[in-house]
Amino acid sequence: MSQVYDVIVIGVGGMGSATCYQLAKRGQRVLGLERFDIPHSMGSSHGDTRMLRLAYFEGQAYVPLVLRAHQLWQEIGKLAGEHLLHMTGTLDISGPDEEDIIGKAEQACRTYDLPYELLDSEAIMARYPGFKLEAKHKGLFQPDGGFVASEKAILAHTALAIDAGAEIRPRERVLGWEPTGSGGVKVTTERGTYEAGSLVLSTGPWIGEFAPGVIPFTQPYRQVFGWFRPRSPDLFKMGSFPSFTLKIDEGHYYGFPLWNNPGLKIGGPHHGREKCDPETLIRENRPSDEEGLRVCLSRYIPEALGTALSVRVCIYTMTPDEDFIIDRMPGMPQVVVASPCSGHGFKFASVFGEVLADLAMDRTPAFNLEPFALSRFASHG
Repeated sequence: MSQVYDVIVIGVGGMGSATCYQLAKRGQRVLGLERFDIPHSMGSSHGDTRMLRLAYFEGQAYVPLVLRAHQLWQEIGKLAGEHLLHMTGTLDISGPDEEDIIGKAEQACRTYDLPYELLDSEAIMARYPGFKLEAKHKGLFQPDGGFVASEKAILAHTALAIDAGAEIRPRERVLGWEPTGSGGVKVTTERGTYEAGSLVLSTGPWIGEFAPGVIPFTQPYRQVFGWFRPRSPDLFKMGSFPSFTLKIDEGHYYGFPLWNNPGLKIGGPHHGREKCDPETLIRENRPSDEEGLRVCLSRYIPEALGTALSVRVCIYTMTPDEDFIIDRMPGMPQVVVASPCSGHGFKFASVFGEVLADLAMDRTPAFNLEPFALSRFASHG
């Protein structure tokens, strides 16, 4: 006989753990099902840190969401007794031949009255001598951004969800789900069968397995990041170096000051543009992985180019427009699709916990979700 819940959440990562907490906090009977450990290194949320930028050049529709996320990460951290949001300031750097991310970031700041500074290359290098830039480069510094401790955040949300009454089942693989005649869902796992009024699918790169209709609009990519021991560590300490993005001829990179690791973390959001399948992904690093990161460091952050302490792989699941999918499944309003996040979603996990709980409970979220609707892909066939 099936066990019955109000909401079942499949995938207890960044989005799923926050959703479980917000549902349980509201008194819902919630079941969270996770195939792997909580947290784990098989998907998109491992590696210690995820950036939180308020000067959001990806689109102004994101700014109200990230402002709320910024507030929630501090609140969740206090509730969990963890420091989850570290405000290092964020510095976006690009050249004139690249996409106008500086102009877009500035417009977001002006629209939402966020403090910021525009800096030329000389000003950036004077403030942060770790950078070696060309005269053509410019940057926008926003003091309230920084990073979220991603794995600690997943654990914090999961623990708070359990304490609020949620049932969380790690290491229990979901085999499938189907709608029921009563307008709910039935979920089958390796261990049993469960029913609920609503279902949230937050399965990251496995989203196509559970929502086949999104496959034409999603593509997982293999991504690489690593930690390098700087030759001059003092240049990159917390308080002396910002969280940054660097849009240059070689690609679009990001990085963080030294934290929780003696190495400076750097990654390339679109490193290689290598399509992958999460089931067959090459998770071991290859010589070309490290070399792709060294190319950036050697030219633009040379004092950070020391020994590569660790090089790791994760997955970004992208849409054609690189925006998210947050929507109810067409024809099945009791099923909420909460993926992919196109490589920039973790910072929003705290606020999307609220949004997804609203959708699962048939409430209207407080934010404009039109940019994330599945209907925007209708013209694709």
